[in-house]
Amino acid sequence: MKPTKSLATLLCVVCALSFATAFAGSNSTYDFLRADVSARAGALAGSYVTMMNDATSIFYNPAGLSTLEKPAGSLGFFKHLLDINSGYVTYSLPYEDLGYFGIGVLYVNYGSFDETDDLGNKLGSTFSASDLALSLGYSNTIEENLYWGANAKFIYSSIAGTTSTGLAADLGILYNIPDSKVTIGASLRNLGAQLSSYLSTKENLPLDFVIGASVVPKGIPLLLNLNFHKLNDDVKTFGEKFKAFSVGGEFTLSKVLQARVGYNNEQRQELKTGTSAGLAGFSGGIGISVQDYKVDYALSSLGSIGSLHRITIGTTF
Repeated sequence: MKPTKSLATLLCVVCALSFATAFAGSNSTYDFLRADVSARAGALAGSYVTMMNDATSIFYNPAGLSTLEKPAGSLGFFKHLLDINSGYVTYSLPYEDLGYFGIGVLYVNYGSFDETDDLGNKLGSTFSASDLALSLGYSNTIEENLYWGANAKFIYSSIAGTTSTGLAADLGILYNIPDSKVTIGASLRNLGAQLSSYLSTKENLPLDFVIGASVVPKGIPLLLNLNFHKLNDDVKTFGEKFKAFSVGGEFTLSKVLQARVGYNNEQRQELKTGTSAGLAGFSGGIGISVQDYKVDYALSSLGSIGSLHRITIGTTF
């Protein structure tokens, strides 16, 4: 396929994904689906929609599964603020000539809470809360260097014995231009609805339309990513649509070691305390690759609130 035809196909799909967001309302539940999953993604501040050859792309853009060079798996653990912990596991593989298939599980545990009455008096008992999402993904090639993918996602949430379930889909497209070392991608995540709600009123899912690009500058061992998030959100002016952006850079220092930095503009604005935000919105990390194994670490700053730590282990088969 000629590049001009591939770009035209990519543009048509992006427009279709954008049109699909018009049917969604305001977002209000299952916000854990917005959180970064892998340590590599966390270090790059979530600028991940164009990542290739990475099993965790199932959580960001399922089209990336088709770029895997081998069957691959990954798992991770994240220490959040207070007693909140989460983790994930994913595995993807090709099946004959049918394409790539993947599975991903994301889990969050919010710890234990003291049960109180309306006045805040403890009742002597505790309760817990947790979230779970199971994704089944498929990806294939449209033409050379042009890929598409989709996930079916089941969501389960529990708070003090009350549960809620949901069903969603993720859609994505990815176009790689090898000669210029540029990759363009777009994904529409969490398109769906609650099957059962906590109370009597059903809420909307955290729909997120993301577009992005990555490039490897000539002569520099650097992968540079730029993503625009939440392009489906209602805003007052056109310019405000692009305030939710993230930038990430991955420096390849050697065959074994990578260093990463990232910046999330929306997160920094939301975490400002007065006129200061400290290091909120900034992130960093390292990656170590030994043969078929990869270990990644990321630190994401929340300013005066604290920081998040992520550790990921991945391998190919």
